[in-house]
Amino acid sequence: MLIRRYSPDDISEIIEMFYSTVHTVNLKDYSSMQVDAWAPKNIDTEAWNCRLSENFTIVAEKEGTIVGFASLTYKGYYDLLYVHKDCQRQGIAAALTNIIENEAVLHGISELTADVSITAKPFFEKRGYEVIRKQSVERNGQLLTNYKMRKKLK
Repeated sequence: MLIRRYSPDDISEIIEMFYSTVHTVNLKDYSSMQVDAWAPKNIDTEAWNCRLSENFTIVAEKEGTIVGFASLTYKGYYDLLYVHKDCQRQGIAAALTNIIENEAVLHGISELTADVSITAKPFFEKRGYEVIRKQSVERNGQLLTNYKMRKKLK
């Protein structure tokens, strides 16, 4: 597996992976209406590219295919973490998170926060993140439960 910095050339493959992953993996914890609101068919590619380009964003590849990505703001917010629906539980999220956490430490960030889905919560708890609060967020007219979590870095 190769992990590298995000390039704007990745945006179409990332959006496709994000959409299919949310519509497959997250259906165990959210309704079809909720995942449609979370990952709509017509995602604003330009807005996503700006978001990923402005942050420290990394991409995991296997055999030239994007299998995961993660993004960090330098204000200590772990913005995004997604792993391809067909590549779950293969250590990709852990590898991406190790790099995100190391990058944060290198930039003097002592605590990370994240808004974490019901699906991702057990992964983050195993990584030492603690729940600050359960929250309900609105996405395209649907309410979705997620968790504000944090981790103190060494």
